Amino acid sequence: MNEILAIQKLSFARNALSEAKNLQEIKQIKDIAVAAKAYIIAKGLGIEMKNEASEVEIRAIREMGKLLKQKQEAGEVAKPQQPLKINVPEGYIKPKTLPEIGITRKESSTSKNLSSLPDNEFENIVNEIIESKKPLTKTAVLRNIAREKVTNTEVIIPNNTYRIIYADPPWKYSDKKEYAPQGAAENHYPTMSILELCEMKLPKTENNAVLFLWVTSPLLEDSFKIINAWGFNYKTSFVWDKIKHNMGHYNSVRHEFLLIATKGSCLPDTKKLFDSVQSIERTDKHSEKPEEFRKIIDTLYPQGKRIELFARKNNIKNWDLYGNEID
Repeated sequence: MNEILAIQKLSFARNALSEAKNLQEIKQIKDIAVAAKAYIIAKGLGIEMKNEASEVEIRAIREMGKLLKQKQEAGEVAKPQQPLKINVPEGYIKPKTLPEIGITRKESSTSKNLSSLPDNEFENIVNEIIESKKPLTKTAVLRNIAREKVTNTEVIIPNNTYRIIYADPPWKYSDKKEYAPQGAAENHYPTMSILELCEMKLPKTENNAVLFLWVTSPLLEDSFKIINAWGFNYKTSFVWDKIKHNMGHYNSVRHEFLLIATKGSCLPDTKKLFDSVQSIERTDKHSEKPEEFRKIIDTLYPQGKRIELFARKNNIKNWDLYGNEID
């Protein structure tokens, strides 16, 4: 492939994308853009050409997300974690799984995130990056999409006094220069630094309160700064064994910590003891935590008002919720 051929292929891919009618055609267009970009990088042809190839790739992935959503809503493709029917009526057509249509879970997640904004907002993000002469990447676009969602969402902390706080902070992994996971949180939602978490506005608590705080191994040491800044003292922890593995730098990671800290005296209301290690297979949704842990909290502390910080779901019985990702 030479420079002229690379330009021709990108021009063809850009025009073909507007005519693509199925996922396979869109994937082929994306692959053309990826190959062209690899050549452009190898030959050092400049940021303009690299961004042109990236733009075609990103637009193809975005169109893939739109079409994938349509097929899932139509029942042609199974949604993630959607149980397939065992006893089916006559004429039932089983939806295809992601592997069956040649799409990985990561591709599915990225494509849906890229297609989540209205066209005009997406175009503004892409044009702003290109005009700044900065590299146009999926990560850069996804981070801007996440920030756009927060900008358009007003979040108000409920004016109540709580005994139980449950929090899954949007940890900023770039604070750890040696640790930059592939599934970076910044690709999914705006993150917060340790200082920002320490200084964030919190709901009022009773003099005797309990905090349940999620943290991953790389940030375990930093989590105690948050606990102390929020006025709590560490007591113990649960370990979530996710069954499935994630790649790490020093080992293959399959666990996460749910730390327990208290303010004043706040022992559980019940003497029931849960196993400190809970083995529950993780889902494919980024950062989603098992509801079994909320049930544990409700069992240990049935009394008092409770709030979940950085919540991503709504309408949870007996819980107040605070977060910019609530459905």
